[in-house]
Parts: sequence; C-alpha cells; structure tokens
Amino acid sequence: MSITIFVYGTLRSGEINDLSLAASRAGLPAPRLLGPARVPGRLVDFGDWPGLLPDCPGTVLGDLYEVDHSLIPLMDAIEEYTPDAPCCFVRRQATAQTDQGPVDCQYYPIDPVFRGAARDMPGDEYDWVAYRSARSTGRT
Repeated sequence: MSITIFVYGTLRSGEINDLSLAASRAGLPAPRLLGPARVPGRLVDFGDWPGLLPDCPGTVLGDLYEVDHSLIPLMDAIEEYTPDAPCCFVRRQATAQTDQGPVDCQYYPIDPVFRGAARDMPGDEYDWVAYRSARSTGRT
C-alpha cells in the first residue's frame, strides 16, 4: 500500500533528510518521485529547516513522492511527529497542484503555536532549496 506525500524542506532530494537516502539507510522501499508540486501557505525559517504555515497567503514549492506505507514511521520520526501529542510538525491531508492537476496527498506543516522566533521568508512563492542555497551564499 502506498500514499502520496508532499515534501518541501529537508526531506527533498539533496537536503539533510533526503527521503530517498533516509529510506535506503533504514532498509525501506525507495520512494518514487512523482514530480514538482505546489501547496498553499508560506514558509518560515527555523535556521536548519523550514516550517510551512498552511493558513497563510502564498505558494510553497516542493515535490510529490509515492511512498510505501512502511515509510510513514520514518518520516514521522524525522519530523518529530507523534500523533495525538503536541508537536511542531503535524501530518495532515492536503491538495497539491501539479501540471497534471490537483493531487490529494499528506504533508507536514507546522502547528502555528510552535512557530516561536522563526523568521518569515521573503516573497509569496517559497522554495526552501533555492532560499537555503541563496542564504548560504549571502544572497538573501
């Protein structure tokens, strides 16, 4: 059984929690990249990782993956999400927009209560990979 997941931050390819590499290290089935997608919301910068605020204006860019259900506990652990407990990240249903149309998926936005001092990222279209890269070279 598989689900579709939208990733926008450190789970993206090449990032510190790259989903494909994490699955391989854990001996779990590889996720299948479906392609780029967008969800409504804005990103905030926690330093080493972003948080997605879903009820804000803007568009967050990311990637859709088809993942085996056995990857969910690994993703939950990476995001430090525990169902029915207060957590910064929460796993929720969403509708992502792709070039082929809308796709129902799950993703990990943040609970706004845990936003704290995270900085707003500039703009109204948010791409963590591009932002982090520009930030590390001093271009933001």
